[in-house]
Amino acid sequence: MNDSNRPLAGLEEWEDFLKDRYPEPEATAKPFQATDPAKKKEQFRNYEADARPSVREFYRLNHRHQTYDFVESKRREFLPLARKQMGIWEALEFLNTLVDDSDPDTDLSQLDHLLQTAEQIRHDGHPRWFVLAGLIHDLGKILCLYGEPQWAVVGDTFPVGCEWSEKIVFHQFFNDNPDKNESRYQTRLGVYEEGRGLDSVKMSWGHDEYLYHVTKDYLPPEALYMIRYHSFYPAHRDGEYNYLMNDKDREMFHWVRAFNPYDLYTKSHQKPNLKELRPFYDELIKEYFPATLRW
Repeated sequence: MNDSNRPLAGLEEWEDFLKDRYPEPEATAKPFQATDPAKKKEQFRNYEADARPSVREFYRLNHRHQTYDFVESKRREFLPLARKQMGIWEALEFLNTLVDDSDPDTDLSQLDHLLQTAEQIRHDGHPRWFVLAGLIHDLGKILCLYGEPQWAVVGDTFPVGCEWSEKIVFHQFFNDNPDKNESRYQTRLGVYEEGRGLDSVKMSWGHDEYLYHVTKDYLPPEALYMIRYHSFYPAHRDGEYNYLMNDKDREMFHWVRAFNPYDLYTKSHQKPNLKELRPFYDELIKEYFPATLRW
């Protein structure tokens, strides 16, 4: 892979940036809201200015290359699901070969991270499908193992084919995106219809959209929304793109927001005991998935 497509030393750099940009609300604080009209300008931290150069370069590449045509090409390439056939646990073990040696905060594997997420969800008494969504939500990152560049696997997601919300992180980097010069993509609705629903909207390409298509025939809609939109921060944290949503989207985003803290804030928890946990998760996987899936 060309080094210019690998600005991050590891995918954990992107996740650490997200935790800085979207800090976890304190338990004693008032319920989270995306904006606070009473907040003074000096109280806002400039997360973009504070970001590591590698993170800035990652978003520069992401915003430069995630065009409508690029997304269409990746959907044609990957959504026939003809790469591999494997079960969920086999996919977890496959993802586990994507080891991040750069993260100073943890020596845990990708599978450990997913088990941490799932175990905290389970501990908090959520439904079994919610626990399963926590276990598998990052499986789409196997795109990296297919040779895909980081900027086409992770990163905040956003609609392509319409104007970019100013709430998208590093919005200024869209100035280098070729779609900037396509007038049909530079209006509020772009190629879409108001209120038609997110299922008709093309999202920037990455692990969320890919895994959604792998699992869409097997999980309840709440879990599928978590998987498909957990990186769509402009919508579920900033309230953007509401005009593209329908009533079902708005209802389901309650679950996306419920999932987000588990996605970001479980990395420091105790290392899971795989041997003890494996029987529970084998049973849970079998409850929802066949022995093999198309990837």
